[in-house]
Amino acid sequence: MSIQPVTIDRFVFDHTADGTPVEAVTLTSPAGLSATLIAHGARLVRLTAPDRAGALADVVLGFDRLADYLDSTAYFGATCGRYGNRIGGAAFTLDGVRHGLSVNEPPNHLHGGADGFDRRLWAMALEEAENAVTFTFRSPDGDQGYPGELLAQTRYRLTADGTLAITMTATTDAPTMVNLVHHSYWNLAGHAAGDARDHRLTVLGGAITPVDSGLIPTGERLPVDQTPFDLRNGPLLGDALTALGGTVGFDHNWCVDGGTGAVRPVARLEHPPSGRRLELWSDQPGLQVYTGGYLSAAIIGKGGQAYCPFAGIALETQRFPNSPNIGAFPTARLDPGQRYVHRMELRLTAEG
Repeated sequence: MSIQPVTIDRFVFDHTADGTPVEAVTLTSPAGLSATLIAHGARLVRLTAPDRAGALADVVLGFDRLADYLDSTAYFGATCGRYGNRIGGAAFTLDGVRHGLSVNEPPNHLHGGADGFDRRLWAMALEEAENAVTFTFRSPDGDQGYPGELLAQTRYRLTADGTLAITMTATTDAPTMVNLVHHSYWNLAGHAAGDARDHRLTVLGGAITPVDSGLIPTGERLPVDQTPFDLRNGPLLGDALTALGGTVGFDHNWCVDGGTGAVRPVARLEHPPSGRRLELWSDQPGLQVYTGGYLSAAIIGKGGQAYCPFAGIALETQRFPNSPNIGAFPTARLDPGQRYVHRMELRLTAEG
């Protein structure tokens, strides 16, 4: 029996305040996986996946209207840039020149600044023969304080067996810093299911980069052995949060096992009651695990659902936070003639 191809449905998701249409596309695989992507923020707004019985649920947090994305600072499903995660002091020095950046988490810079890539309208181009869509954004020299004009692209490709592959690339005309990050929040019970404490989370990393009170890495690498950060055996999230203590949960970068450059397993998220399982593969050195502790009932998402703390888990493959200011970390520098590439794969299955 022949395998049915991925289907592609193009439509308008919403309009900007000045009436500009925000284009969208839904890619649907014969395996039952369906991903909806919009040009605003090169963003994943819906991902529907079957459970072990074939029942479908949307497993990413998000909004139904563009205005809600514009009002939110949660970065639901977005491509964050020019530098995802934090840069301490909202500045870095490059080739002897100090560059001050947009301060949007005082005194630091977070996810590209107050007007980061998540808040921009990208150009959308379908690649129907490849079951893919590519979003393109040109960031001018000086944008949010960054040097160099940057041409960024985010490509989503859905395979017939139900893998969503995301490739983020960039080129520049002057030396700059780049760390494009995908920022979906996952709840494999369904976005409206409440908190995700009943999930199991495995992170294939033997060390973290510890942070100061402002969540800026100190420059150290701390082994996870015999600490609450040892998630290598897939504990229940609720148990891991209890072991960690405090009220906000995890918002830390893991140093991922294995060499960079090749796509390899990074993390696994499982929801035993439904059987849904997400395997995350990437070629990046780091993984930010954010368990959504700063979400609140004031955030009203799709279908009127309140997104309380721990309603979703963000798994952000990346360069390390504050790499531009810590020479011992993997570099985030991009020079003319080079091509930044960040590959990740989201492999969703349902276990019997």
